[in-house]
Amino acid sequence: IAQQNKNFTASESGFYYNYEVKVENDTLKTPKFGDVLNYTYNVKNLQGNVIYSKDDINTKTYVMDKEELFTGLREGLKLMKSGETVTFIFPSQMAYGYYGDDNKIDANTPLICEVIVRDIFKN
Repeated sequence: IAQQNKNFTASESGFYYNYEVKVENDTLKTPKFGDVLNYTYNVKNLQGNVIYSKDDINTKTYVMDKEELFTGLREGLKLMKSGETVTFIFPSQMAYGYYGDDNKIDANTPLICEVIVRDIFKN
């Protein structure tokens, strides 16, 4: 975290985050159960090497707490408003844990994810 040269905040869930773009608009709300989010993100290792780019992953659609998503990202999205960009540092147990993703992410690998929430559609 110290190597990132950013002011990370510890979450109650056990990961760290830093707002790259923060929306100060009080009329925009964070997502709640059942809301639909459109977002993009990339995945890096702690050395900053890209594992999956935004182009590899493409724009995702997620129904809040109704679909499978790794724990850290699911909890991180709950902190975000439409238009925000956040960098997260997830310990391995909040990412892909003991098994990895059976592709590019090894077991017990902490991750850095840069997430952009494009839209939130209220349920």
